[in-house]
Formats: sequence, C-alpha cells, structure tokens
Amino acid sequence: MAADYIPTTDAGLLAFGGNFSTIITASPLPLGLTAPIAVILAGKQAAYAAAYTLAVDPATRGGASILAKEIARTDLVKYIRLLARTIQGTMTVTDAQRYALGLTVRDISPSPIPAPSSAPDVDIVSVAGRTVKIRLHDSTSPTRRGRPPGVAGASLFSFVGTTPPASLSAWHFEGNTTRTNKLEVLFDAGVPGGATVWFAAFWFNARTQAGPTSTPVSGNIPGGLSASPEAEAA
Repeated sequence: MAADYIPTTDAGLLAFGGNFSTIITASPLPLGLTAPIAVILAGKQAAYAAAYTLAVDPATRGGASILAKEIARTDLVKYIRLLARTIQGTMTVTDAQRYALGLTVRDISPSPIPAPSSAPDVDIVSVAGRTVKIRLHDSTSPTRRGRPPGVAGASLFSFVGTTPPASLSAWHFEGNTTRTNKLEVLFDAGVPGGATVWFAAFWFNARTQAGPTSTPVSGNIPGGLSASPEAEAA
C-alpha cells in the first residue's frame, strides 16, 4: 500500500496545508479548480492553524481546545482529499505540479521486473519407491517460504546417472511450476533400483526470463539390482 500523502502529525499537516493552499490560491485554474474553491480552502487552513495554536499553547491547551483542533483537522483533511481527487483527475496537471503540492506522483511506467539473479535451492524431501518429493526455496533467504520477490515460477529438471551433465539440454524437463513445496517426480520402471537421480531447477519471472541454474542434488531410488517386470508386477 502506498504511503498517505497527508502528514500524520498536526505540525506536519499545518505545513502541508499551508503549502497546498498557497499554490492553489495563486493559480487554481490550471489545477482544475476555481478561485472560490481556493478561498474556501484558505479559510479551512486558517481555521485549523488558529485551532492548532490554541491546542499547543500551554496557556490555552485543554480538552476544549484539543477537541476544536481535531474538528478543524478533520474538516481540512476532508477538503484537501476532495480537491486532490480533482487535481489528480485533471489531465493537464503535470507531475511537477503534483510534486509541488505534495500529492502522490503516480508511476505510470513501472520498471520491468528483471530476470531472477539467484538460483533456488533444491531439497529432496523423501524417496518412496519411484516417487521423489522435491522442495524449492530461496537460496538467498533459506527461511523464506514460497518464491522470492519478482519470481513467477520455477523449471524443474531430472537426470538419471552417476554424474550430472553440465548442459541442461541433456537433462529431462519435468515441467514448470508455481509451487515450491510438495513437488513429486515419478520415475518409470526403466530406472533400476539403486540408481542415482539428480535434480536441478531455475527461477523465471513473469516474462519467462530465466535465472541461474541451481547446484544439482542427488538421491537414490530404493533397491539394488533392477527387478524384472514380472517381479515388480508381483
């Protein structure tokens, strides 16, 4: 959520309202306003300034003066927000004018999200039969759950063999996922018991730009020598 342009402190509002009123009084028409509106705003600003002075002066500070200040504050803030909506909706108002008034300058051309700069960590959670459960997490923040900021998903790869190849083109593409937990890879009967299986992954952003590939991690399919199809069927 964007920060509110209205100051939270009474003194901050006094300064903000004074600047806001001065600029609008000097030239209301280019901001989509009128001279009578500027006069009303100046009156509300003056009423708040007077109430604020009484509320902070030890000689006059008390329950009644503080209440009067709060009422004047609420009235001024409500009117400022009303005018701000008109100003923000006026097409000819420039960002420089918004900035001078203290209003939010909207980012209409947000910066594109870059490709991920780090690789995920791949964890083998369990191996049951030929099903391997995988978990991914942010390597730069191991305690973080879910994907890192700016990451849309991950691509997961597997390889069966003693040594994983350097190029992902020699790996088996398991698919893309937006999840990071409870990922399952099922190896077929052609993978013998005791075989070493490897996993690697990389993050990608919403534009499908890939980040670096993770360090491969390995596990083993349970069993020793591969069983015949008849034995496995039994």
